Amino acid sequence: MNRAVTYDPNIHCIADLEKAAMEKLPPMVRDFYSGGSMDLHTLKGNQQAFDSYRLRPRVMIDVTEVDTSIDCLGSNVSFPLGIAPAANHGLAHPDAELGTSRAAAKKRVNMGLSSWSNVHSRDVAKAGEGSGISYGQQLCVVKHEPTNLSIIKNAEEAGYKALFLTVDCPWLGRRLNEMKNSFGLPPHLGFPNYPFIKAKGMVSDDERTQYAADLTWSYVRELKQKTTMQIWLKGILTAEDAVNAVEAGADGILVSNHGGRQLDGAMCTLEALPEIVEAVKGRIPIHIDGGIRRGSDIFKALALGADYCWIGRVPLYGLAYNGEDGVSLALNILHDEFRTVMALMGCRTVKDIKPEHLARMGVDGRLRKVTQSPSQPTPNL
Repeated sequence: MNRAVTYDPNIHCIADLEKAAMEKLPPMVRDFYSGGSMDLHTLKGNQQAFDSYRLRPRVMIDVTEVDTSIDCLGSNVSFPLGIAPAANHGLAHPDAELGTSRAAAKKRVNMGLSSWSNVHSRDVAKAGEGSGISYGQQLCVVKHEPTNLSIIKNAEEAGYKALFLTVDCPWLGRRLNEMKNSFGLPPHLGFPNYPFIKAKGMVSDDERTQYAADLTWSYVRELKQKTTMQIWLKGILTAEDAVNAVEAGADGILVSNHGGRQLDGAMCTLEALPEIVEAVKGRIPIHIDGGIRRGSDIFKALALGADYCWIGRVPLYGLAYNGEDGVSLALNILHDEFRTVMALMGCRTVKDIKPEHLARMGVDGRLRKVTQSPSQPTPNL
């Protein structure tokens, strides 16, 4: 029988991994990782949006060989999934971002690093040295420009390929769980990018940590003169802003709502994706994060026009469960699931994945095939 590989006797899917991780974490950390803003409608919707699409498999196609690899950020990766920037990996396990980086390197997938990492960007890159993967540095712009430029310079020197500029965070969303738990870091952890921050008393008026609320599209143009890294805008949810991003010279878009941690009630990322794809018209690549928990989710996002997918919470679940090996477990499960879905859908390569592989329920109660978007050139990923 062609049974799937069992990597862990207790963990067979990401839902299993999340449950096991949550049982291990203390309440403050569990709530920090799993929480979002206000009533969590957007957070929950990110996952639920994938279930609104059905798969339209094609049969009698030779799928003896299924190639899941793709080029992204100048690297050939094993499948179209990367580790998204997420703060405080060190709260999940002592391996922290180093363990995440090593797991990404072993699996050959790209990694984005949060500016609120517990490990220096240089050391994170060294942990994956020689693997051929690419790293991106996330940045929430603060009022103190020398702090922003220091983070950018450190990433450049460490060989990072892209700067993921978070554009949906002029003000921090109302994250009720963090307020209730008086969230703070334990004494053994810190933020290398913000060494002046103390574990306690994280609420501060220091302009070195206060997010800049006055950013406009001109900042993107200015940054392009200050860094050799690609500039990707993370947090785009509308066609209008997607067009603005292209016109401002962005190298790529990451469709994101901050994992539901900013504006509750905002569109789910999969819901926002089609209008952004249509507006961009292939001029720059489009990536997506938010709610991806299954290989079929990756497939659906690609079918709707995403070039690449990112996961933020799933690696944290893996770390909490079993450190670096737990992250590897998560990546192996998702890769196997994605490859199986591709085969059962009749897709031999990632380029074979098309909108018509999906259907969605119409107002008349009938499933309707997703139609092809206007012809678009393939961007450089």
